[in-house]
Amino acid sequence: MRAELAKALNLLLNTAPQAYAFLYGSEEYPDINGAVYLYPLWDGTLVAAEVTGLPFMEASCSEKIFGFHIHEGGQCQGTPEDPFADTGSHYNPQHCDHPQHAGDFPPLFGNNGYALSIFYTNRFRPHETHGHTVVIHGMPDDFKTQPSGDSGMKIACGVLQVNEPLEQD
Repeated sequence: MRAELAKALNLLLNTAPQAYAFLYGSEEYPDINGAVYLYPLWDGTLVAAEVTGLPFMEASCSEKIFGFHIHEGGQCQGTPEDPFADTGSHYNPQHCDHPQHAGDFPPLFGNNGYALSIFYTNRFRPHETHGHTVVIHGMPDDFKTQPSGDSGMKIACGVLQVNEPLEQD
């Protein structure tokens, strides 16, 4: 299994993602920037996310943890009170309870404003996410409160795009 995983990861790291989203922060969090890349792997998706500019405090034991999800909506717009209201609910094509939504991700752990996360999910394939949004919330998902984990305000967002395959000559 290790050799198979190493081979798959090496192949993925040398190919373009099948889908991606560039994240940006709300007006209140303008320093947030990042990217989420989705690679097809086995019968699911390898998700790689890198985010900078997340809010943090320098005191020991005070690093923030952030909710991280794919949402069903297709726009990163909203109102002054909810800047990304148009992202809608968590991506949930199978109509599962939280935290079994296809769009429920592991939380992002802040490291002086930086987060890196790489994980595998078999809940969707990259091409199925086209036009949906990726959202970072200001608080961690509690993985129990229905319908969406009580993860607080949406502080960053990006729209998922699908890479077009290159034409072969």
